[in-house]
Amino acid sequence: MMTILAGIDIGGTKCAVTVGRRKDHNEITLLGKVQFPTPTDPYQTTTKLNSVLAQLMLEQGGSLAAIGISCGGPLDSKTGVILSPPNLPGWDHIPITSLIKEHFGVPVGLQNDANACALAEWRWGAGVGTRNMIFLTFGTGMGAGLILDGKLYTGTNDMAGEMGHMRLEPTGPIGYGKAGSFEGFCSGGGIAQLGRMKAAEALAIGQPPSFCQSESQLDAMTAQQIAEAAQSGDLLALQVFRTVGVQLGKGLSVLVDLLNPELIVIGSIYARQRDLLEAFALEELQREALPHAHRVCRVVPAGLGELVGDYASLSVAEYQVM
Repeated sequence: MMTILAGIDIGGTKCAVTVGRRKDHNEITLLGKVQFPTPTDPYQTTTKLNSVLAQLMLEQGGSLAAIGISCGGPLDSKTGVILSPPNLPGWDHIPITSLIKEHFGVPVGLQNDANACALAEWRWGAGVGTRNMIFLTFGTGMGAGLILDGKLYTGTNDMAGEMGHMRLEPTGPIGYGKAGSFEGFCSGGGIAQLGRMKAAEALAIGQPPSFCQSESQLDAMTAQQIAEAAQSGDLLALQVFRTVGVQLGKGLSVLVDLLNPELIVIGSIYARQRDLLEAFALEELQREALPHAHRVCRVVPAGLGELVGDYASLSVAEYQVM
């Protein structure tokens, strides 16, 4: 009978349940996935998650070894409790692992999404074989998952890796509630803010960029629109991504100096816009980081690409039985 791992991803708008069969130490095969809108009530959500997973197990057969849950923080991974995440109103001190475990009777683990993605890249992606690896989300926000000395490091109360809150400049786009922060410069929302600032300046002198022809378009501007303009050669959009790349390099240099990793894996926007960001980021990293630490550290896009989210919660399940 095949051994199955199950993953549960709880998001503000949708949930996903995934099952996979681990072939060997560094490989897993996705067997099935079901997504559904996140119900308003957390206990309704838990009931739905249990029902969906039970149905997937009926369809796949096999023996369920463990369940992993990935969710935005704050949370307590040691007790398995979700602690009022901003994207999940009403989820106040929900004992999610207990609610799932009492239904299935197998080990259940909980991690925030950055830690879950770090585990996935470490086990099955770009970080296979490493002992000191950092994963940066670089998507809607900027968070980090830390693999240190061959183990996931979560800190005293699951707050390790909140790199997005680190201030890089006295002023700048706002991210994680702080102007000029790592998340302010290196996130989808931050790139959009930076684009709006630059576009507003250009409009004021009568030189509108291709991605914003009038003030009425400023509020609706997205990072994707700016990236597309940069890919087409728009000089202002290219300037935005140069700024983002430089600030990414500054953030990377702090991680390299502080934690001495052998690998930094970056997901989402970096993986999609690597040609716009990599050269500036690596140049700044070389300029700012200690040479001895910099020499042993590689920076790469996520090996699992756009599928890293599908593997993330499964990696939390695997971590329970390693």
